[in-house]
Parts: sequence; structure tokens; C-alpha cells
Amino acid sequence: MIHQATIEAQALPAERIARALDEALDPAPVAVGLFDRGEGRFEVFAHYEEPPRHDALRALIAQAAGGDGHGPLRIEELAPEDWVTLSQGKRGKVEAGRFVVHGSHDRGRLPRRCLSIEVDAGQAFGTAHHASTRGCLLALDEQLKRRRPGIVIDIGTGTGILAIAAAKALRRCVTASDSDPLATAIAADNARKNGVGPLVRVLKARGFGHPLLDRVQADLVLANLLERALHDLAPIFAEHVVPGGTAILSGLTETQARGTEARYRAYGFTMKSRIVLDGWTTLVITRRSARTTRD
Repeated sequence: MIHQATIEAQALPAERIARALDEALDPAPVAVGLFDRGEGRFEVFAHYEEPPRHDALRALIAQAAGGDGHGPLRIEELAPEDWVTLSQGKRGKVEAGRFVVHGSHDRGRLPRRCLSIEVDAGQAFGTAHHASTRGCLLALDEQLKRRRPGIVIDIGTGTGILAIAAAKALRRCVTASDSDPLATAIAADNARKNGVGPLVRVLKARGFGHPLLDRVQADLVLANLLERALHDLAPIFAEHVVPGGTAILSGLTETQARGTEARYRAYGFTMKSRIVLDGWTTLVITRRSARTTRD
């Protein structure tokens, strides 16, 4: 049996709860999703192969919510043959510029002349239903209208959605990294399903920590991560983004975005634009030719 935990909250705490559930190791979910229920309410679900401890989940959710209100936690059993269908059936397609992200249930019902990305409910975090991912896709679409970057790297790729989007739009090789071996397998599989398997090179690495990335300088870096990870990566981004190159950063609340912007400015980046969706911010920054270095 599959055990489903669900909880409702406003957009911002719902995003935080979904991320916390997805990154938890005890209990570790097999899928996490977030769906708009209308009128500002979002439902977060997580699926588990074993019954999760109610008290452990409540503590994790309370910490992630950070004092923001949320509904009661519900845990129920699902028949094994129904859980994927149920998860996917809740999801509609999401448009972000030229990109349309959808599940296999929406295949064949897509707008013409779009760049479609098929990502079904699975074990890695990252669908366009999350404001941070949609913000990245919108920023990516806008950047690719202005220039065609040569070297593109997606850090913390998750489902591979951003790397797949870049590969589809550019029709050239994109490198994606993730420290989670399950995520790298899922990202590679999603790339194959979307017809860009040969164009998406997926590496198991934390950030740029792989021999194939050690001396690479990218024209465009995508990173939909948490604030702490983005903070720590600032000096490394300064080494791996070419002068005049661009980084798209997301996974930040509006308050966190201000601190992250200041952090990257100290390492030679300037703000180009920002996208705010449902309380989450995507930053588009450019590296100057000369940079300062601070610890």
C-alpha cells in the first residue's frame, strides 16, 4: 500500500512544507506534490511506502511552516495501482512563456508551437507547479529570446526540468548536476522521454564539484535551490560564470532574495531582473568583468 499525507496551507508556507517533505530522509517520500486549490489555498501531498509517524510529520511541517497557519495533517492509504494516477490527475499543464509543462495524461492536448516538457509525478522535486520552477522557466524563456548561450549548466537539477527546457530551446548540449543519485537517474530518464537524452548530460555532483565541471565557465547557470545553498555557492559561481554571463537563481522568498542579491553583488554580479510569483522570487544576475572577492 501507498500512504498519502496531505495538508493545506497558503502559497508561501505550502511551498516551504513541500520542500521540507521532499528533502526529508526520515521519513523519505516516494513522491511530493503541490496543487492550487483556489482562493489562495494549496494542497501539499507526500506519498510513502511505509506508514509515516504522525508526530514526526507534524513536527517537520510545523518547522517548515515557520509559524504560518496550515490545515490539519491527514494520512490515508491508497491502493498501489491508484496513487500515480491520482497524483497526475490533480496536475494540470502549466505555461511559462514558450514552455508548457505537463504530465503524460495531458499529452496530445497541448498548444501548437510550444516547447512541451513532460514530467510525471515522481521521486524528485521540481515541477512548474512550484512558483520557483515556473519563475526559472519564465526567466529562461526571456533570456533565450535575447541571446543563445553556448555553455549552460543546471545546478541541483531535480527532475531535470530546467536542463530539458534549455536543451529543447537551444538544441544543444546542457549539463545538469545533482548530489542525489535518485534525482540524477530521474533527470536522465526525463531527458530521454522528452527527446533530448543525447543533449542533457547529467552528473552526480554537489554544485560544480565534478571533474568535468572543475574548470568550466558557463554562459548561463540555472539554480533553483534553497537560500543556504545559494549563499554558499556565490564565490563558486564567480569562478564558473564567464564575465558577461548570466545566472538564474530561485527558491527564495522575497526577504531571502534581498540578502542573496547582496551576497552575489559582493562577488561581482549585478541585478538584471527579478520575477516574483506567489511570494517566491527568481533573480536574474549578470557577472561583471571585474569582481570583488569576499569570504
